[in-house]
Amino acid sequence: MDAVVSRSSKTPLLDRIENPDDLRRLPEAELPRLAAELRTETIDAVSVTGGHLGAGLGVVELTVALHYLFDTPKDRLIWDVSHQTYPHKILTGRRDRIRTLRQANGLSGFTKRTESDYDPFGAAHSSTSISAGLGMAVARNLSGGSNNVVCVIGDGAMSAGMAYEAMNNAGARDERLIVILNDNDMSIAPPTGAMSSYLARITSSGSYFYVRDIAKQLAKRLPKSWERRAARVEEYTRHLWQGGAWFEELGFYYVGPIDGHDLGQLLPVLKNVRDAKRGPILVHVVTQKGKGYAPAEASPDKYHGVAKFNVVTGVQAKPQTTLPSYTRVFADSLAAEARKDPKIVAITAAMPDGTGLDIFGREFPDRTFDVGIAEQHAVTFAAGLATEGMKPFAAIYSTFLQRGYDQVVHDVAIQNLPVRFAIDRAGFVGADGPTHAGSFDLAYLGCLPNFVIMAASDEAELVHMVATAAAIDDRPSAVRYPRGEGTGVALPKVGVPLPIGKGRVLRQGTTVALLSLGTRLAETLKAADQLAALGFSATVADARFMKPLDTDLIRQLAQNHEVLVTIEEGSVGGFGSHVLHYLAENGLLDHGLKVRAKVMPDIFVDQDKPETMYQHAGLTAPGIVETVCDALQLNKLGDARGRGRVRG
Repeated sequence: MDAVVSRSSKTPLLDRIENPDDLRRLPEAELPRLAAELRTETIDAVSVTGGHLGAGLGVVELTVALHYLFDTPKDRLIWDVSHQTYPHKILTGRRDRIRTLRQANGLSGFTKRTESDYDPFGAAHSSTSISAGLGMAVARNLSGGSNNVVCVIGDGAMSAGMAYEAMNNAGARDERLIVILNDNDMSIAPPTGAMSSYLARITSSGSYFYVRDIAKQLAKRLPKSWERRAARVEEYTRHLWQGGAWFEELGFYYVGPIDGHDLGQLLPVLKNVRDAKRGPILVHVVTQKGKGYAPAEASPDKYHGVAKFNVVTGVQAKPQTTLPSYTRVFADSLAAEARKDPKIVAITAAMPDGTGLDIFGREFPDRTFDVGIAEQHAVTFAAGLATEGMKPFAAIYSTFLQRGYDQVVHDVAIQNLPVRFAIDRAGFVGADGPTHAGSFDLAYLGCLPNFVIMAASDEAELVHMVATAAAIDDRPSAVRYPRGEGTGVALPKVGVPLPIGKGRVLRQGTTVALLSLGTRLAETLKAADQLAALGFSATVADARFMKPLDTDLIRQLAQNHEVLVTIEEGSVGGFGSHVLHYLAENGLLDHGLKVRAKVMPDIFVDQDKPETMYQHAGLTAPGIVETVCDALQLNKLGDARGRGRVRG
C-alpha cells in the first residue's frame, strides 16, 4: 500500500490499476477519485466504439466497491444481462482493449467466459444471474469451498419469472448467496437520506442477523397460537423499519435501500454482507442510469445503446442513410392495418423502441401492451387474446423469442391459435454478436405443424406480409425481417395479402435455379448476373414462405435445372432442410439433381461488421457463385462442361 500511496498524486489512479489486486491496495479515501476517472474512461471509450453506455455509468461506484471488497475472481461476480460491464472490464485487465468493444476480434459487449477469468458466466439475455449464481454456490459447497458468490441484477431483469424461480429455490435451500438489486428505474423504495443509510447499515450488521435468527428460532419453539403471533409481530417490525418484505417471503435477508453512488454507504454495507457468511441476502441499491454524464442523465433511454458520439456535446453520429429501417416499415404497416381493424393489438416484451411498437403505441395506446422482460408471458398473453377474437401481433426479437419457445409450442401451436409473431433482428446483428443473432427461428418454428412462416425479401414485401399475417385467422403465423435499413424500394401504399405458401419467379433461366428466402434476394440476383457472365443461365426465385412450402415451384425448379441452390440467413435445419426433405421424399433427387443449401455457418459467429459476416458465411453473390461452380465441378475461369444444359 505504501508504494502505491507514495506515487505522484498527478498520476491518474486508473493508470495504476492493472487488475483488482491493485485496486484493493488503494486506501478507501482514494476510491471516489478512482470512480470519477473510471466514469470518464468509460464515456471516452464508448464515444469511440458505440455500445451500451447508460447502464455502465450507473454502476461505476458499485463496480469499484465490489472489486475492492470481494476477492475476485475467486469470489464469483455475475452481472445480469451485462450491458453494464464496461467499467468492470476496465478494472479487470482489459483497459488496453476497451476501445475494441464490439469490433471484430475485439472485446465482447457482454461478459464472456473465454475472455477473462473475471467473467465467470456469460450473459446477454436477462434474468439469468441468480440461477447461475445459485448453481455456483451449490457447487462451492459440494466442493468444500468458502468463496462468495455475488449476483448483480437490474430492476428490469427482476421482472422476469426466471429471477423469482431462482430466488425461491435459493431461499428454500437457505444457500449462502448475495444478490445486488440495482434499482435504476422502478425505484421500489427510494432512499431517504441519512435515516435510510443508517437503517441499511443496521440491517446488514451481524447483530441484526443474530437478533432475527433468535426471533425465528424462538417463534418455532412457541405454541402454535403464539408462533403465529410472534411471526406477525416480526413481519410488522420489518415492514415498519425497512422495505423488502416480498424478498423476505422468498427466504432472503433484505438490506437497503442504499444510495448506489455513495461509497460511504456502499462500502460498510457490502462489507457487513460479505462478512455475514449467511444467506441468501439481497442488497437493494438505488442508482441513476447514465450517472455523471449530463446527456445520458437527461435521456437515459436514448443513451442505453449509442452510436459513436461527441463527448463534449453528446451528439451521436448520424447514420449515413435516410432509408427507413425494416423495423420502421413493420411499425408503419401494422399501424395501417390497425386503422382498418380494431381487433389488432400489439405486444412487446420491454422493447417498444427496438421493435417499433412505440410508434404503434402513440396512435393506439389502449391496444399496445408492454409486458416487461417476460417473453414467456408475452406469448401466452397473446394466445389468451387470440382465444377471444383479438388479432395479436407479438413483436419480439428472434433471439428473445427463444425464451418463450415452450409457450409457442404448447399455448399457441398445439391450440392452433392465430397469434402473429413479428420476428425482428432475424439473421446477423453485427456488433451485438452471437447472443443476439437471429439464427434459429426458421429451424425452431419450422418444425411446428400448421405454422405459416414468411421472410421478407425487401421492405415492400414486408408491407404485404404484415397484411398477410393480419388476414390469417385460422392458425399461427410469423414474419421475419433483419436489423437495419431497407433497400430503398418503393413502398406500396396499401399492403395486399399474399397467396399462402406461394413464391414468385423474378428471373427465368435454364441451368441453375437459385431459390432465396428473405433479404439475401438482392445478393442472389447479383449472383445470377455473375453466373450469366460465366455463361450460365440462372433462374431466380423468391420463396416468400418457408411454411407451407411452394412445392409446385420447387418441383418445377428441380425438374428443369441441373443445380438448385437455396439461400437463407438462418441456421442449418431451416428452409434448405425443408426443401431437401421435400425433394428426397418425392424422388426428385433420383436423377442427378445437384442441390446445395447456403445457410449461416454451424458455429456461433462473433461480432463483426455485417458485410464481413455475410462474406465469411458465403451469403454474398461471390459465395453463391462459388457454390454453383463447386456443384458443377467447374472452376470459374474456364471449365464449361455442362454449360447451359437443361434437365428434362
